[in-house]
Amino acid sequence: MTPVTAPVTVSLMVEIPETLHLSIQDYLDTHEMWSQERMMQAALSLFLLQNGVNQPHVNSLYLDSLFGYVA
Repeated sequence: MTPVTAPVTVSLMVEIPETLHLSIQDYLDTHEMWSQERMMQAALSLFLLQNGVNQPHVNSLYLDSLFGYVA
């Protein structure tokens, strides 16, 4: 039997304009089912999909984040 392993995650530290950060915080404050991590995963995976990255794991990550499943 193959052991089940947790997905590997990587932390990112990025600088964004303050106005974008405030908009993100406003959204997260009014949509309690979303977290900053979930929102970033959805945004980054959607960007990749829209720009020609057609890989099953990217598709899966996007759909999981969109519908609230733990990746």
